[in-house]
Parts: sequence; C-alpha cells; structure tokens
Amino acid sequence: MSNAREGFDAIGIVIDWIDACKQRRLDDLLDLYDETATVECCEGGSFQGRAAMKWYWDQRLAAFGADAFEIEALMPEGDCVSLDYRAYDGQRVRTYFRFTDAGKIRLTACARIKEAA
Repeated sequence: MSNAREGFDAIGIVIDWIDACKQRRLDDLLDLYDETATVECCEGGSFQGRAAMKWYWDQRLAAFGADAFEIEALMPEGDCVSLDYRAYDGQRVRTYFRFTDAGKIRLTACARIKEAA
C-alpha cells in the first residue's frame, strides 16, 4: 500500500516495524511511532507516548521466543494496514496500524487470533 498523496509507504513502514522487533532494535522501533502514538496491547491496556511505549516494548523485546515476529499475512485495509504474525510470546496476533499524515505510526491495536476448531 503506497500512500502517494501523503508521501509514505505504509506497508514498508510495517515491514520496518517487524524487522526492528525481530532484531531487538528498540530505538529504531520507537522512531517509527509518532511522539503521541498509542499502543493497545493484546493483554489489555494501552500505552501512550514514547516513555510508556519504551517500557512496553522493552519488556517484550527482552524475552521473545524463537518463532516470534514471523509474518503470516500483511494486508492494506482501508485507512490502515493489518499484520498477522507471531507475537513475542509465540501467540498468533493481528495488529492494525494507523498512520499520521507524515507517515509515523499513530496507533497499533493488537488482538489475539483465535484458532479454528
């Protein structure tokens, strides 16, 4: 998904996000977010602003498993991008990314993916 009118590539930003997670590059990960961005986590709760996001992501990047941050699907969906992947704990999750006009992540909202019966 290219947001030519805004001048940024949303899919590319999500790929950069997952790469920063895999490589435990916390500062690079945080730089993808707007200073006032919000992370809504799968376990409930939300973290807003760089200091809160730093605390949240530091915990997750410090202790992730071997199959963490493996992409399963990446799709543009209207005004956002959805990413299905393995979270830091190996659980399958879907995260929705919303962006500022400048191409910074303004919101990530996560939900666990239920396994089919």
